[in-house]
Amino acid sequence: MRILVTGGAGFIGSHVVDRYIGLGHEVTVVDNLLAGKEKYLNPEAKFYQLDIRHQQELEQVFRKGQFEIVNHHAAQIDVRKSVRDPLSDADINICGSLILLEGSLKYKVRKFIFASSGGAVYGEPLYLPVDEDHPIDPGSPYGVSKHTLEHYLHLYSALYGLKYTALRYSNVYGPRQDYSGEAGVIAIFISRMLSNDDLTINGDGEQIRDYIYVDDVVDANVKALGGGDGEILNIGTGRGISVNTVFAKLKAMLGYRKDPLPAPLPLGDLRKIYLDNRKAKTSLGWQLKTSFEEGLVKTVQWFNSPAEKSPSVSKE
Repeated sequence: MRILVTGGAGFIGSHVVDRYIGLGHEVTVVDNLLAGKEKYLNPEAKFYQLDIRHQQELEQVFRKGQFEIVNHHAAQIDVRKSVRDPLSDADINICGSLILLEGSLKYKVRKFIFASSGGAVYGEPLYLPVDEDHPIDPGSPYGVSKHTLEHYLHLYSALYGLKYTALRYSNVYGPRQDYSGEAGVIAIFISRMLSNDDLTINGDGEQIRDYIYVDDVVDANVKALGGGDGEILNIGTGRGISVNTVFAKLKAMLGYRKDPLPAPLPLGDLRKIYLDNRKAKTSLGWQLKTSFEEGLVKTVQWFNSPAEKSPSVSKE
């Protein structure tokens, strides 16, 4: 199939591109490289360095590509940044995505796969694990923007027949995750520990999250090519793990000797969430393959590999 992947130079998107190409699909990547990295681009993909909000240039990509599938991963992904700057968050995550939807209609895309957020749209859970029928009550502009696109997908399907699948990710981790920002606690912890730098834990560290390895998320994106039409699906492990547990496991694995420094809990952060994934298993035939411990080992190995070491990620 001819597939457009937005954000295809980023953490999750680049893995999706690699898998799609490995399966024989023809892939085009759109990425502005503000968060994505050129070195993660698959050399077999056609690449356009382009912001999804640049409608005229994006239309040229659609015209040339004649895509059957759009897989949309380009986004502003930082919850805390969305709280500080909700206008920018909405501009990228809502307006930019609408431009993609309009292009999909005009150029007869068959299906739209959307990377949503199970960690942000539900808000503080009323029960655990959180299933797709849980009330929606996002605690951040980021969560609002992701859920807004789900509404648009439903509307475009009802009005115009555009097929879609929305995948609500839990907290994804693994190789290529950015460790320089505020999001991605596992990547941040590993990079600081490998550098023997101080690191902070927000609040009491008992915040619970659902950490899923990136390869399992990619599997869901493959399954969504031919399944899950018209559905919104949680992609998580169904298991909650505290930040303190993440720290302890990595500390033991890497021989880190420092204690974490305290920091206040940021606005928009949830106390506890993990996702019920039974619907994805039924609808997509998707199965979780990687345990948390296995995923940590693979992620540490990648961060510690010679190709990925840098002055900020190197052992002293």
